[in-house]
Amino acid sequence: MSTFEWIIVLLLVAIPLSAVARRINVPYPTFLAVGGVLLTFLPAGPSWTLEPSLALALFVAPVLLDAAFDTSVRDLRNNWLPVSMLVLAAVGTTTTAVALVAHWLKPDMPWAAAVALGAIVAPPDAAAAVTVLRQVNLPYRLLKILEGESLLNDASALLIYRIAVGAVAVDHLKLRELAPSLVLAVIGSLIAGYLFARLSMLLMRRMTYAPSAIITQFGGTFMAWIIAERIGLSGILTIVVYAITMARTAPALMPARLRVPSYAVWETVVFVLNVLAFMLIGMQLKPVWAGLDEIVRVQYCAFAASVLATVVLARIGWVMSYGAVVRRLVAWGLFHPRRAAPPPTVKGGIIVSWCGMRGIVTLAAAFALPEDFPYRDLIVLTAFSVVLGTLVIQGLTLRPLILALRLKDDDPVATEAARARTIVFRAALEEIDSDPSEEAEILRLEYRALLMRADTDPSGGVTSSELPADPLRRRAISAARQSLLSLRESEEIGDDAFHLIEEELDRAELSAQA
Repeated sequence: MSTFEWIIVLLLVAIPLSAVARRINVPYPTFLAVGGVLLTFLPAGPSWTLEPSLALALFVAPVLLDAAFDTSVRDLRNNWLPVSMLVLAAVGTTTTAVALVAHWLKPDMPWAAAVALGAIVAPPDAAAAVTVLRQVNLPYRLLKILEGESLLNDASALLIYRIAVGAVAVDHLKLRELAPSLVLAVIGSLIAGYLFARLSMLLMRRMTYAPSAIITQFGGTFMAWIIAERIGLSGILTIVVYAITMARTAPALMPARLRVPSYAVWETVVFVLNVLAFMLIGMQLKPVWAGLDEIVRVQYCAFAASVLATVVLARIGWVMSYGAVVRRLVAWGLFHPRRAAPPPTVKGGIIVSWCGMRGIVTLAAAFALPEDFPYRDLIVLTAFSVVLGTLVIQGLTLRPLILALRLKDDDPVATEAARARTIVFRAALEEIDSDPSEEAEILRLEYRALLMRADTDPSGGVTSSELPADPLRRRAISAARQSLLSLRESEEIGDDAFHLIEEELDRAELSAQA
């Protein structure tokens, strides 16, 4: 079959696999990883190549922006300590442990290559875990910690990865020579991400055609990554700041008729990129595996299994040790956590330590290694093995573990959303309160009914109206949206509640524009 035919077949196969994953409540990348293995051993399977330097930009940039766009700055600030410990200490611990094990098993592997391997397998893909966590009654704070980790751990891991790859290239690297450039790269990335976002918003404000707006979004994302990498900055940090800045400004500037299709397209593209990433890595493993004799295959598999065990145990060891230390400091009165960030519990630590599934970032980083990198084949095979092992072992057992621990959630998002509905519909009523027309009276009756429904059913959403489109309704919805933006700006509600009500207002706005 041709490349085009194989792409169609792979995407069509991925659809039922993802449906089965949703049905049995496991992350869909679990089945994609298994599919990548099967593709490796398929005799007539495809054989595609991709420029290694493009792998991170193609696979990581849009996926990272999609995750960062929904990130709540308020929740990141409230959980800064556990998130920073996972982003810095947990990644550093895993990288160090894997590097030590790799160098012990392969003494002739350069230390820089061993560190690069550790950085490749260090960042968990918490998005895979959140797929499961959102389907069970898990405390909201654990979700936010894992989402914050997923957003920022890629930056810390890929920064180590970049240093290690550079050290292999120049054969030596001194910390005192590197430190100033690292500081400048971090500061420069933060500034560049903000400036790119402002520039993109200037362009987006002029967009009225949905396909043009969506293409501009993707083009801006890739250009921000590529330019940042070309001038020596961190593409990861640049995209994170770019996405967060866009998320804070875009809702006030982008109309519903552009936002709704763009969200749908981004979700679809992220799914397609996951499919292609797992399949491409499977194809890269095929010639690697075929070129090894039986003895070397056994040695490579033993090496990969050892790294997999190290990755799992290092995360468990760090998370549980951190929780024990913080609880002890609280008991001794040496640490006083804020009400918004209570001390970690043993059950919470078990869940967080088991949410260590690796995913697309690990695959892309392994694939992005230069062709002449020491032990590249072994590193690529090990990276895929770690992704496959964590997705299968942890991905399939996470939900039963959560159910066995019987953790409870007080659902703060529903509480905030209910309060926000009341406020935004009151704002809509006030906007049309002075209009004496019959249409305004009908609309006032409708919004009063919505207010009563919000009071009696706080967890219920709002369906789009069946009344005809009219400018008065659009005016009321605009007032409601401004009220919603003010609620998020003042942090009376978080981003999850904001996006929930935003979606309801978008449906109403599209109905009013019919």
